[in-house]
Amino acid sequence: MSMEPGKTFYLETFGCQMNAHDSEKVVGTLMQEGYRQVESVEEAGLVLYNTCSIRDKAEQKVFNRLNDFKKYKKQGKKFGVLGCVAQQQGAQIFERAPYVDLVCGSASYRNLPQMLVQLETGHRATGLDDRLTDECFETEFTARTNAHRGYITIIEGCDKFCAFCVVPYTRGKERSRTSDSVLAEARQMADLGYTDVQLLGQNVNSYSDPSGKKTFAELLRAVGEVAGLKRVRFTTSHPRDFGRDIVEAIDSTPTLCDHVHLPVQSGSTRMLDAMQRLYTREQYLERIVWIKAAKRDISLTSDMIVGFPGETEVDFQETLSLLDAVGYDSVFTFTYSARPNTPALNLPDALPDAEKSRRLVVLMDKQKQISLVRNKKRVGQTLEVMIEAKNETRKQWVGRTSQNMTLNFTAPEDVTLLIGSYASTCVTAAFPNSLVGELVTETQGNPHGS
Repeated sequence: MSMEPGKTFYLETFGCQMNAHDSEKVVGTLMQEGYRQVESVEEAGLVLYNTCSIRDKAEQKVFNRLNDFKKYKKQGKKFGVLGCVAQQQGAQIFERAPYVDLVCGSASYRNLPQMLVQLETGHRATGLDDRLTDECFETEFTARTNAHRGYITIIEGCDKFCAFCVVPYTRGKERSRTSDSVLAEARQMADLGYTDVQLLGQNVNSYSDPSGKKTFAELLRAVGEVAGLKRVRFTTSHPRDFGRDIVEAIDSTPTLCDHVHLPVQSGSTRMLDAMQRLYTREQYLERIVWIKAAKRDISLTSDMIVGFPGETEVDFQETLSLLDAVGYDSVFTFTYSARPNTPALNLPDALPDAEKSRRLVVLMDKQKQISLVRNKKRVGQTLEVMIEAKNETRKQWVGRTSQNMTLNFTAPEDVTLLIGSYASTCVTAAFPNSLVGELVTETQGNPHGS
């Protein structure tokens, strides 16, 4: 099967929101080069995987999937590995999976058009930028997969070098887009009918405008003032660069969502130091004080790792006590797993898997109770939700609040609701991970494509 005349591709994405949005840009670039996206491997001439190497199993999953596709090689299909596993494993992928034709790290996507030409002429193509690239993946062609929530990458890469993390090695050094280009994209998205926009970066608040015009907080306000946008979110923040000015921006700009995701990883200063997180427990809590002093009720979520090498029971108890001190709405919890090329790989005092698992369960149970108590306080409140879907079996609509909580609500059968529009709901019940409510009155949204 030749790639001509109808060039077709299939793309599967593993991992984080950055990867999902990178895929949107990759799809846009491929379409611009004359490719058509198809829904299955069988129909495709070019099969692409956008990979993630944060979790151990994610990497294994990619290689297992590639092995499954040996049989397709005989049909003339071409295979490409993109993203973090591509950057990390590099040319070794060709050795482990010889039928792969294209290996491209996320810092090299801007070179995709040239690499596709190489592929079409029967050559293997590799794009592996070093960590020091200054280039961002700016493209005029982004295929938006969600018709109502759009993503804008404002900073790529990472300079933090946390001991457990591969991202600085797979995504290169921090490099920011100009505030003008971010605002132009935000305006373009508003013109297309998007009302909910999320600014992305590995460390989104480490943003440094190359043109020197705007700080991160000033950029937040400016995006928040773009006509047509109702909700502006940002993720993920690093505590080290989290300034009080961000809280002031949220307070003064109603479109900025009242939610901050501030990963802490551990409640123990000793562990934070071992993890190379660049702040202490006290410095982290200082930022929490700023957030809690805001005029708006800002929802707080976080990431935590248990079982990092050398974590004692005392260290673990400090993480548990941090849950009480902060009162998070929800926490993403992980057990530590060693990643290749990371400083933590050679640390002594590794914990047994059984103990890591025990700590994870204790942490999750405690947070579940806290989440439930916090959600119960919302019963009786009227909250605006963006409607995301309808659950036909439960006869409920699925909405998301500005604080990024899922709210499942009922509405009279004769009321027509549009996906992507906004509605007022009254909260009637609470669970640890979601709220339940009923429609109060419909408010006018600006549903895209309706």
